[in-house]
Amino acid sequence: MSANVKNDQDFGEKPTETRDTDHYLEEYTTGFVDKWDDLIDWDSRAKSEGTFFIEELKKRGAKRVLDVAAGTGFHSVQLIEAGFDVVTADGSPEMLVKAFENGRSRGHILRTVQADWRMLNRDIHGHYDAVVCLGNSFTHLFNEHDRRKALAEFYAALRHDGVLILDQRNYDTILDHGYSSKHTYYYCGDNVQVEPAHVDEGLARFQYRFPDGSEYFLNMFPLRKAYVRRLMREVGFQKIDTYGDFQETYREADPDFFIHVADKTYIEGEDR
Repeated sequence: MSANVKNDQDFGEKPTETRDTDHYLEEYTTGFVDKWDDLIDWDSRAKSEGTFFIEELKKRGAKRVLDVAAGTGFHSVQLIEAGFDVVTADGSPEMLVKAFENGRSRGHILRTVQADWRMLNRDIHGHYDAVVCLGNSFTHLFNEHDRRKALAEFYAALRHDGVLILDQRNYDTILDHGYSSKHTYYYCGDNVQVEPAHVDEGLARFQYRFPDGSEYFLNMFPLRKAYVRRLMREVGFQKIDTYGDFQETYREADPDFFIHVADKTYIEGEDR
């Protein structure tokens, strides 16, 4: 990193030992959040995703959507413009400020809520047709109890026939075969480098380098696909479809990301 570019993150003297769920609040600093849109590039990401999420929600008749990992507001704005009634939530106040600014610049007033997923239903009101948790955000939970509690809160926030859509990196391939990324769907910004600085079974520490020489890090838990699906089932979701980079059919090693679409609808006699 060039000497004149300041990084306002602090991981302490042993960054790879920072494996705490709540540390993400310190990782999404104002400096990093200000660059986040350079990383994802809204126009390029909208083009790469197409209407996948919109179609999944519309075919279920969803109207009221809770975006629990809103980040800088990309999906909240996309869903509002597609006609959904959206509540925008995130654990990071810096992200919510940026999301509100982004929404306003596009002619929308986002309804924002700062919420800890583990106590989600304390901070939100009513029930939703859909909960979306996107941007590899579930990976910020390092403790299995936290993951189970968050999924239970998502489940409770849904109407009886609601749907949870949750995505994650393909950590199976990273752990088993090493890292490679096409950067086709999620991180579409020009001249932004994203790669792991450290990976083991309990930590994926990703480094983000920007054209101005600045670099930032996120410490995340490398979730395996089958493990996430199992937790979803144990919370109560009976039908879970998993897509690889928005495709229903894929080779396990190919996708950069997996998208889990979990329906809450009760299926009588279903063998779980």
